Amino acid sequence: MEIVWFATFAVLLAGYFALEGFDIGLGVLLPVLGRSPAARDRLVGAMAPFVLANEVWLIALAGVLFGAFPALEGPVLSGLYPLVAVVLLAWIVRDAGLWFRRRAGGARWRLLWDGAVCAGSAGLALGWGAVLTAVARGLPASPLDPLGLAGGVALLALLAWHGRTFAAWRLDGARGGSLLLSACAAALPAALVVAGAAGRMLGDAAPDQTLTVLGVMVVPFVPFLVGAQVWVWRTFSKGALPTFF
Repeated sequence: MEIVWFATFAVLLAGYFALEGFDIGLGVLLPVLGRSPAARDRLVGAMAPFVLANEVWLIALAGVLFGAFPALEGPVLSGLYPLVAVVLLAWIVRDAGLWFRRRAGGARWRLLWDGAVCAGSAGLALGWGAVLTAVARGLPASPLDPLGLAGGVALLALLAWHGRTFAAWRLDGARGGSLLLSACAAALPAALVVAGAAGRMLGDAAPDQTLTVLGVMVVPFVPFLVGAQVWVWRTFSKGALPTFF
């Protein structure tokens, strides 16, 4: 059972970066690719319908971590507390920008929340990059050191490329193969980090009885989650861009 839940955790983490990564990267590039309000509206309209569906991967990931590997909760939250705080704050700022940018008129209002989308997305990329770097290093005492910042910048650049590739596919009609390659590249760092932490995670897994009960609770909801993902991609991947973001 430990291996099953470890594999589930790895798939969820890789899936989060493969899918949510293009939303984060496109948010970072919003002022670069969107030089006018209309251009920024197109970019946000292209990515925003996928945000909530992609964030489900992160919520499920947290549930698996704390349910199947509870012994890691303390070291992760305490050792990475500054980075976890950065990620959560950036997540709130980015999503607030997406939801509030069209809730009132005025160029300054829209520009303010477009800035929030960009800043929140950059915070997410930098924070997650530093988190992955810290985990790969065995949770150092100071995760916000130059090496952690370098990991954050590297992930920001990778996700920005992923976001640019998504924009080319969604808005310019580029082939989906480039997007698939970009998604695999975005997921690769997370997959490598998890693979390196496999020994510790398997050793800190919950008892088999707990893992079995957790499976009974989770498995019935999997078809609904998968179905929701399929519906979102079938509905919003082609055709006119939504205007409610």
